[in-house]
Amino acid sequence: MEAAVPSRVALSAASRFPNRHAVAADRSCIYKGRCQSLAIPMALSAAAPGKGGVLDRPVEKTTPGRQSEFDVKKKRKMTPPYRVILHNDNYNRREYVVQVLMKVIPGMTVDNAVNIMQEAHVNGLSVVIVCSQSEAEEHCTSLRGNGLRSSIEPASGGC
Repeated sequence: MEAAVPSRVALSAASRFPNRHAVAADRSCIYKGRCQSLAIPMALSAAAPGKGGVLDRPVEKTTPGRQSEFDVKKKRKMTPPYRVILHNDNYNRREYVVQVLMKVIPGMTVDNAVNIMQEAHVNGLSVVIVCSQSEAEEHCTSLRGNGLRSSIEPASGGC
């Protein structure tokens, strides 16, 4: 029974120690806070598994065939960034381009969409978003599906 419940070691220690007064003092110190002898509480904290300590590490439980959260974050950081580029065209109205940008790109605000549209109109092209290659391909396909000219390219140098 003592091995199954490590927190009860101090209660059954009376049978092992001939001096009952020392055991009584140690027993009361475990439950009341102050202690004259630190040997038993130290032994209890060392004997109790999973009760903290310097050597305990959190165990990350993963299911077979799935990536851990760390691996997913590492994979995201390792993929090279790509730019989604919007090209100017003379067929779509400016308001429509702004609406499509807001619909296709997550988190796109009206102000950002207007600035991207205006830059593409003036300069001939504009960077819409910098993201992973798979996301860039999805955004480019969605923009093209809505009638806008777009392309992707690797984001080299300073993003």
